[in-house]
Amino acid sequence: MVDQREVFIDGEWLTPSGVDQIEVENPANEQVIATIPDCDAATAQTALTAAKKAQSDWAGLPAIERARVVHALSALVLENAESLAVSLVAEQGKPISQARGEVQAAANFLTYAAENARRIEGDIMPSDNPDEEIMIRRVPRGVIVGLTAWNYPLALAARKLGPALVSGNSFVLMSHEITPLAGLNLAALAQQAGIPAGVFNVITGRGAVAGRALVESPLSDMVTMTGSTRAGREIFRSAADQLKVLSLELGGKAPFIVMEDADLDKAVEAAVIARFTNCGQVCTCNERMYLHQDIADLFMRKFLDRVLSLRIGDPMSDPDLGPKVSSVEIDKIEELIAAAISAGAEPILQGGRLRDGEFSKGHWMSPSVLELHGNDNPIIRSEVFGPVVPFLRVASFEDAVQKANDSDYGLSAYLFTQDIRRMMRVSRELNFAEIYFNRANGEQVQGYHAGWNQSGIGGEDGKYGFDGYLKKQTMYVNWS
Repeated sequence: MVDQREVFIDGEWLTPSGVDQIEVENPANEQVIATIPDCDAATAQTALTAAKKAQSDWAGLPAIERARVVHALSALVLENAESLAVSLVAEQGKPISQARGEVQAAANFLTYAAENARRIEGDIMPSDNPDEEIMIRRVPRGVIVGLTAWNYPLALAARKLGPALVSGNSFVLMSHEITPLAGLNLAALAQQAGIPAGVFNVITGRGAVAGRALVESPLSDMVTMTGSTRAGREIFRSAADQLKVLSLELGGKAPFIVMEDADLDKAVEAAVIARFTNCGQVCTCNERMYLHQDIADLFMRKFLDRVLSLRIGDPMSDPDLGPKVSSVEIDKIEELIAAAISAGAEPILQGGRLRDGEFSKGHWMSPSVLELHGNDNPIIRSEVFGPVVPFLRVASFEDAVQKANDSDYGLSAYLFTQDIRRMMRVSRELNFAEIYFNRANGEQVQGYHAGWNQSGIGGEDGKYGFDGYLKKQTMYVNWS
C-alpha cells in the first residue's frame, strides 16, 4: 500500500498536523491503495497564501517563459505515461487503454495552453480626446482554485492548470477525495518541470471543509470546478459573498437522437461508445435515446447485440467496462432504475450490481436498457452517470427536439441524420452548448466545452476557455 499522507504547498511536500486521513480504494478489488490527508481550512489557507505570494513574480515573467515550463510539464506527463495510467486504473477503475487516453489528453491540454502564450492579445483604440489613446490589456486574474471530479482526475486537472499558468495565474488544486492521486502525481512532475514554489499547490480533502475554505477565502480570485450540479450550486452560494469569478462545468443529460435516415450501424456504435465509455461516467454521455419510430426496432436489435458483446472485467486486462468508482455510486443508480420501473419503464435488458465469482470484490455493474413510454419518467430528469440507458420512440424530428429540450440540463446532445437541414435546425432549436452530429462524444482542445442552464457557467478549452483565465484592464494614455 502506498502511504501518501502529504500535500504539496509552496514547493514542498508537507504532512498537515492534526487532520484525519482518507483511505483511497481501488474500485476493482476494494483494496486500500493510499491514505491522504483530510485537510482542514487552515491547510487550505496555507496553500492559498503560498499561491498569493508567488503569483506576482510568476505573472511578471514573459508569457513565453511561463509556457516553456508548461511545455516541460507536458513532456514529463508523456515520459511517465504508463505509470500515470496504471495509477489512474488503480484509483478510478477505468480500463487501461482509456487511462492511457486520459494521460494523452492531459498532455494535449498542457501543450495547447502553452501554445497560446503568444496569443494573449489586447486592443488599442482612438480616444475622443486629443493626444490620447485607449489601451485594453488582458491580465491574469490572480489565484485560481481548481476543483476536479473523480471521473477524469488527471485530464481535468491539466485542462485547468495549463491555461491558468500560461496566462500568469497561480493555482491551488484539490482533486475529489475518491481520486486524489492524479493531482498529487501531477504536482510531483510539476516540481521536476521547474514550476516555481507556490505557483502550483495541491491539497487533498473533502469539499465540505477544505473545498469550502478555498472557495470562500478572499485570497482566491477565481474558482474553476468540474463536478455535479449539486456541488456547483453549493460553490455558487459559497462564492457569493466574495463576488468570485466562477467557471462551473456541471452535470449533463445528453439526448441521443436517431432519425429515420441515419446510418444505423454508425449510430449504434456511437451510442455504445457514448454510453459505456468509462462505465458511463462521462458528463457528455448518451443519457437518453430518442429513436424515430420507423427505425427504432432495427436500431435496438443492433444496439442490444452490441451491448451484450461488451466485456466486463479487470481494468488492467482492458475490458470494455471496468468497475463503477464506488459502491455509493451504484446505490444511486439502482435507486434511479427502481424509480424508473415503478413509473412504467420496461426493462429490455435488466442489468445491475454484480456480486459473485470474479466480481465478489469491487464495484461492478452490468448494463441496463429501459424502454420508456413518456418523457416524464424520473430517469429522464436525473443524470445517471453509469451503464444504464433509457430510450423512447418518437414520431418526428420535431417530437425528438421537443422531448430533448424538456430538461434542466444543457451540456451536450447528439443527432444522427443525413439531412443537412435538420442539422442546421438543431443548431438553432436544440438548447445544448455542445452538439455532436453523426459521431460519438469526445471534445477537442481547440474547441470550447461548456454547459448551459443547470449544466454550468463559463467553459474550458480553445481560445474562449483560455480567455476565461484573464481579465481586462483599460488604460487611458494621454500624452498632451
